[in-house]
Parts: sequence; structure tokens; C-alpha cells
Amino acid sequence: MAEDFFQGYKGASLDALKKYNVRVWGQTKIDTSRGTFEGTVLPRAENDDDQHIVLKIETGYNIGIDISTIKNMKETGYQKANYKIPEKEFPYSDDKPNVKLFGTGGTIASRLDYRTGAVIPAFSPGELYGAVPELADICNIDTEKLFAVFSENMGPEQYIILAKAIGKEIQNGVDGIMIGHGTDTLHHTAAALSFMVQDSPVPIVLVGSQRSSDRPSSDAALNLIHASYAAGHGDIAETLVCMFGPTSDEYGFLHKGTRVRKIHSSYRSTFRTIGDTPVATVTANGIKHIKKDYNHRRNDKNVKIMPYFNDKVTMFYYYPRMKPEIIDSLVDAGYKGIIIVGTGLYPALKRATEKGVALFMTLQTIWGYSHMFVYDTGRDMMAMGVVPLGNMLPEVAWVKLGWALGQTEDIEEVKKIMLTPVNDEITKREPYNGYLVYQGGVPEMENFVRKVHK
Repeated sequence: MAEDFFQGYKGASLDALKKYNVRVWGQTKIDTSRGTFEGTVLPRAENDDDQHIVLKIETGYNIGIDISTIKNMKETGYQKANYKIPEKEFPYSDDKPNVKLFGTGGTIASRLDYRTGAVIPAFSPGELYGAVPELADICNIDTEKLFAVFSENMGPEQYIILAKAIGKEIQNGVDGIMIGHGTDTLHHTAAALSFMVQDSPVPIVLVGSQRSSDRPSSDAALNLIHASYAAGHGDIAETLVCMFGPTSDEYGFLHKGTRVRKIHSSYRSTFRTIGDTPVATVTANGIKHIKKDYNHRRNDKNVKIMPYFNDKVTMFYYYPRMKPEIIDSLVDAGYKGIIIVGTGLYPALKRATEKGVALFMTLQTIWGYSHMFVYDTGRDMMAMGVVPLGNMLPEVAWVKLGWALGQTEDIEEVKKIMLTPVNDEITKREPYNGYLVYQGGVPEMENFVRKVHK
């Protein structure tokens, strides 16, 4: 058979396919010492080993078959898969709100690249309607692909472009904004837009997914449905993150853009509000408010766009016996601001403040407040010019410092900007239920999971 039928296979795995006359994309039955498996043979990633054959089984999941366990293989059919979803023109209805969907890339707009085995940005925003037709029942969606990047490649340049694009759409009279975004740095972008787009008259909803659209357990469709309802019909005119609430398909959370963090690498319910409660829950049919204090939707087109950022800012996570030359090297490299996540490095911090570097401190502990006045070390650091940021999350602090230094390098003015809350990035206190951690094995938690919420 032609080599085109063995995409990515090499060595022993290629020999096994040729031995049994089985092709990539062939529907195949494989008898092994561990049982019989049926499915479609998929291409291998270029850098993978030569000891496995990859099979997509009926459930939609992919499994690897160790060739040393194979007793027999038989191809029962052949149909090369087409994983591209065609773009479709979104149906317009006069009685539905108009939502603008900005595409940036990420898992919510991706497919599996079987050549490399990686999940890559592959959908244009228009293709999302082809994948989730239910969106047309909720609102009219106009799409624009601003970027096609992984979330780790999002940064100040993209934040500024997004903020300006949002301002333009609000001036055009849109009823809501959605932003498709990869999850790894989604909360960084949410924080940036919370500062760069102020007093919005409409909701601005960032949405992503933990699992790509070609997986049976994908959360992409439901997250998009929830986000479109929040953007088109919701009353919360703030920058929000919309992702799964529980791990099951029940509802989504709407998190405030300055108080949210990704806390699990693979759970669909990975995003959690830290030190507060979510603003609301959302389904395809409505929103239930948790917080009563939020910015309400308005009918005007007034918005304050502040697209500033100085990227000579950084943050470091303190660890025991951290070397002071790390700080010295940042100062020598021309950094204008540093977020300290932790403590320590006193002489280096003194040298930094003497050279006009803005220094701020936030927590290693995620929850709680940076009480620098409790111990002598904290008081000494404040005397050197290090400013505590209350319960501001580290990533939010980094974003806000870049935004502040983008407006001025006057240290006193930067301090004023950093310590003046824009949208609850610093709060006076945490609610009694703002710190909840599910711990398996704890009797009361086990009872809750068993009897209340399964």
C-alpha cells in the first residue's frame, strides 16, 4: 500500500500495519492479549514512539494499542475523516439581542491536529455556529477573528487590541460582547479588560473550554451557550469569565474578571472566584444572581477605554534562600515594576526602590490578605517602599501594575492607581463562604457529596 496510508507511523508500528494490511482511517478490529478493540486507526504524531497504534473507539475517545499485545488486526471498512466544520452564516432575527464574538484561539475554537497530536487553533469564529447551532436560539452573533493564538501567546499587545475593538463595538450599539479564549491565561486577559474597559454599558464575557470540541466530554458548546445568554440577555455589565460551575452539565458560573483564577489543569469546573463568590450562575434559560452589587446594563453607548500597558513589569514567587541578584538583574534590565508574591530579599529591594522601581506585594496563599504590618520583616519591607496590595490576586496585580505604569512612571501616582479598586480587585473583607476547598476524606464533605450533590 502507498505510504500515504500510514501517516506518522514508523518502525515497528508501521510494520504491524503493513503485516495485517490495515490503513490509517481504516475501521479496524484489533485482537490483543488484553481484549478486542474496535475503532478507526488514527495518524500518529510525528514525534511519538513506534510501539503503539492509535485507535478512536466508538465513545469518541482515543486509545493506544501496544503492538507487543496484538494477536490479529482486520480492517472492516475505510473512510477518511474530515474534522473541519464548515462555516455557516449566522441566521439573524430582529427580536434577539446582537452579540459580537471575538475569536482569539484556544481550545474553544480548536481541533486535534493528528499530524502533531496537538490541540491547535483551527476554527474561525464563524465555524462555531456550525458546531453549536443552539446559539441562534439565544442571540444574533456577528463574529470577528482578532487572533488565532494559544492563550500563552496572549499579552499586552493583544489586550490593547481587544480593548479598542470592544470600545468600537459598543459605539456601534452592540448588546453584548463575547471573547473566545484559551483557558491557561484567560484570567489574565479578564483582569486586563477589567482595567482597560471601564463603565461598560453591556456585558463583556470571556469564555473558553477545557476540552477540545472533538472530545465527547467537551465543555465548549455549553460554555458558549451560557456565555451567549450572559452577553445578550444578562444585566451584569462587567468583564466576566463564563465557565462550568460543577463538573456536570448543570450551569455555568459568571466570575468577576478581577477575582477569578484557573485552579485545575483538566477539570471542566476549573475556574473559581477567589476570596469572594461568583456574580451569578447561568443556563441557556436564565441567570440567577449570587451577588447583588454589580454594574447594571445601560442603554447608552458610553464606555471608558484605557488601553495602556508598560510591559517592563514582572512578578516573582519567593522561595527560601532566593538569591538577591535576581532582583538586581531585573533592575539592571530596566524593569519599572515588580510584584512580589511572598517575602524576603531585603537589600535587593532597597536597591530597587532607590532606582525608582515600583514594588508591590501580594500573597503566596491565594486566599487572604497581605498583612505586612504584623511582623517586623513586613514592616521593614514597607519602610523600603514595598506596598501591600490587600487581597489582590498575583496575576491581577501584575496586570494592573503594567496598566498603571502604562499611564505614568511617577511612583506616588502608580501607588494611588494600584490601591484604588476599579472593580473589586481589592475588597475590604472576604465573605464567610468565599473560602471553600473540597477535601476528600473529610467527614462533612463526604456527607455533602454523598447526600446533597452527587
